[in-house]
Amino acid sequence: MRAWGAAMLLAMAAQGGVAWAQDAREFCADRPGLDTPPCTMAPGKVQVELGLGDWTREQDAESRIDTVNFGDASLRIGLTDSMEAQLGWTAFGHVRTRDRVTGAVETDNGIGDMRVALRQNLRNPDGSGFSIAVMPYASLPTGGDAIGEGDWGAGMLVPISYDLGQGFSLLATPEVDAAVDEDGDGRHLAYGSVAGLGFDISDSLSGSIEASLMRDDDPDGHATQALAGLSLGWQAGDDMQFDFGGNLGLNHDSPDTELYVGVVRRF
Repeated sequence: MRAWGAAMLLAMAAQGGVAWAQDAREFCADRPGLDTPPCTMAPGKVQVELGLGDWTREQDAESRIDTVNFGDASLRIGLTDSMEAQLGWTAFGHVRTRDRVTGAVETDNGIGDMRVALRQNLRNPDGSGFSIAVMPYASLPTGGDAIGEGDWGAGMLVPISYDLGQGFSLLATPEVDAAVDEDGDGRHLAYGSVAGLGFDISDSLSGSIEASLMRDDDPDGHATQALAGLSLGWQAGDDMQFDFGGNLGLNHDSPDTELYVGVVRRF
């Protein structure tokens, strides 16, 4: 991890003169929403994206599980004109499980796993026009039992966007993962995609309507999750955004409800 951090600093230093000389890119955040954008940070630029709060409810005939995460942070660092590095971590998670038959309640708390990623844009790194990127990532088992996976995982995302004009854009993020098994030991295949429509409401307010379908071939039981999402982002100046969003499960394999709020700051 120290070597990784040193490499990031070296790349930032090498690109520093270029970063300050060039015109600033349009603000482009990963938050909010289910999709991942293909845009990358300008070289030498840094962006912090923080989930202030995230609540998810899962319920069936036997139990109800409420999960609340605080401090879901992502650090994005521009390395070159078309590549950025990302480091993510969830500071705290609280899980409450209630048996709907007996009424018994169990709670668990802990920190989350760490995630590292590289995003290489292949066309239009500012996200304009038709833009596409590849984004390999790996998750490291640094978290506890509450919200940690228990083993390492990895995957590849292909973020895509297409500007339709008049403030509308098409969004898609197909992905394939070596997802961690439910028992926290080993990996299995998971794959799927997100698709959506982004829209501008005003110069400072934007939103997106999205749907996702993910197939998970866990040895303990195969499942297909389907979600629908709506999110809004308000840009407070050139370098800051506040956001809010919600997702709804569309089948019994999916979480019932998710609500979240966050903030993004570019430096």
